[in-house]
Amino acid sequence: MLEVVHLPIPRPGPGQVRVRVTTAAVNPTDLLLREGVLADRMAHLSPPHVPGMDVSGTVDLVGEGVDDITGRPIMAFVNPLAPTGGAQAEYVVVPVEQLVELPPRGLDPGDAGGLPMNSLTAHQALMLLSLPAGATLGVTGAAGAVGGFTIQLGKHRGLRVVADAAESDRDLVLGLGADVVVPRSTAPGKTFRAAVPDGVDGLVDAAVIGRPALDAVREGGAFVACRPIPLPSERGITIHQALVLRHPAMAVALREIVALAAEGRLTPRTADILPVEQVASAHRRLAAGGVRGRLLLSF
Repeated sequence: MLEVVHLPIPRPGPGQVRVRVTTAAVNPTDLLLREGVLADRMAHLSPPHVPGMDVSGTVDLVGEGVDDITGRPIMAFVNPLAPTGGAQAEYVVVPVEQLVELPPRGLDPGDAGGLPMNSLTAHQALMLLSLPAGATLGVTGAAGAVGGFTIQLGKHRGLRVVADAAESDRDLVLGLGADVVVPRSTAPGKTFRAAVPDGVDGLVDAAVIGRPALDAVREGGAFVACRPIPLPSERGITIHQALVLRHPAMAVALREIVALAAEGRLTPRTADILPVEQVASAHRRLAAGGVRGRLLLSF
């Protein structure tokens, strides 16, 4: 069940800050949380559970050991499995290493609430692939948030990007910077190899196709799964798992992400901003599929 409830305003502990929230994004992970799919990972928490992994807002209070950045606009990644709860709340407490200050211009504070989680996933995926400039990167689910950020970050790193899309999303994906767009398919080995006969050097499976997507990767290449699904290797392909909660350099990544967004190299792509009272509607829209861009809740 999803409803708006009143909870005590949290206080930041050592190394934490409290954020007065401007916007918080709704993610597929939030749907899994609401549906009970993550119940075993939340057994240590007492309800009500607050979903959400992305937030923008203003620092309201700092904890011990944190420089006084009260009043500064920020965006942050929020772990909904932490005792402090998720991002979809009026006040959120986060570790200082999970936030970045927003620049004075170039990035709307409301739009910033849709950046952290998916752009960090794309950033981590490219770190795991570690492809050299000029290599060919494949991206499934290119019209979605993770896929779109992967295209833009991949181009920023000098990669040739081959991405899939439905015909209706072709112009969108080309606009994000893809060099080649292939038809979206449940058999990407055929569609990607029509453009890259030997297979791509590395592939980010943002569409969570799984095993069939391996066919698009060359022998000895690399593959990043964006959901924790078991996937045995074949043909010498290295299998990686992008788990944003374990990003090894989150603070550094957030600084790069916000700088690129302010320069217009990374696009927030806000689909809609809804008042928090319409949170159930936002979850239903995301669950129905077809949303292009981020659904944000305002507080």
